[in-house]
Amino acid sequence: MAPQHNDQQPVLGRLDDKTLQELANLICGDDGPYYRQGRQLAQFLIDAGWTNTDDYDGDPRYRWILGQLRARRDNPADIRAVLLRLCDAREYLGEPADTVTHITRALNQFLTHEGYKIQRPAGRPTLIECAPGEAAATAMAPVTLKATMNQIIDDPRLAAIMQSRLDEAQTCTSNGCHLAAIILLGSLLEGALLHTARTRLPQTAEGTIPTTLYRLLKLAHQHKWIGTDVLKYPCDALREYRNLIHPNAQLEMEGEAPDDDTLTIAWPIVNAALNDLAATRRSNGDLPSAPSQNS
Repeated sequence: MAPQHNDQQPVLGRLDDKTLQELANLICGDDGPYYRQGRQLAQFLIDAGWTNTDDYDGDPRYRWILGQLRARRDNPADIRAVLLRLCDAREYLGEPADTVTHITRALNQFLTHEGYKIQRPAGRPTLIECAPGEAAATAMAPVTLKATMNQIIDDPRLAAIMQSRLDEAQTCTSNGCHLAAIILLGSLLEGALLHTARTRLPQTAEGTIPTTLYRLLKLAHQHKWIGTDVLKYPCDALREYRNLIHPNAQLEMEGEAPDDDTLTIAWPIVNAALNDLAATRRSNGDLPSAPSQNS
């Protein structure tokens, strides 16, 4: 079934051949994150809503799919349907939850040069216009979370709550719920920093422990619980968007809300901070090493 389109979405212009080549490569998935066999390429086009599609004839997969795209490059509805299907979570049922997020990000890396990008509000892909060549938001290099919450939080009940928020943030990210994900990430980081301050500082300093995310980050850096790399990147976005838990705050920002680019910034910041909190706790001899965990 063809994806349902919002009439307010822009009409897709004729894509450059270099863009089609990148698109063909991403559909094939030889370099990840999702590999398609030859027979799956034809099924992908059918699932995107194409009619009168050719059967896969055994040609090299990349050459075959590129030929299909070139044959319909002057049919914007068909090319648009491919872009949307490529970023549709229904295409990756049974795959890791973040597969569609990685593919959307990879697509936008070259699609933005055409003046378009894909967003996934409420988990459904939408094509929008952007400034041609608009680069993805500056982000830290990918950072894997290497610690479990009980390595950071010594209260088992609080650690369970924090782990639940981490899991929900990942689910929200994978399904395009950007606002919910950023609120969860902000509260998670704030909670971890506050717990760390309360347990590592003398009780006489309790009254001086800040309660805002910004000041907690500064305090943690001052005491070398987190590295400079965490503060060097745009934590302001995480702080400001976390405040969107209050609808009036979003109104003051003229309705602005986080998107995929915002989360591309936020996740590495949170992962790096949590890794640092666990590492500095471990360096004090408070807990042993533990197996890695992906976020």
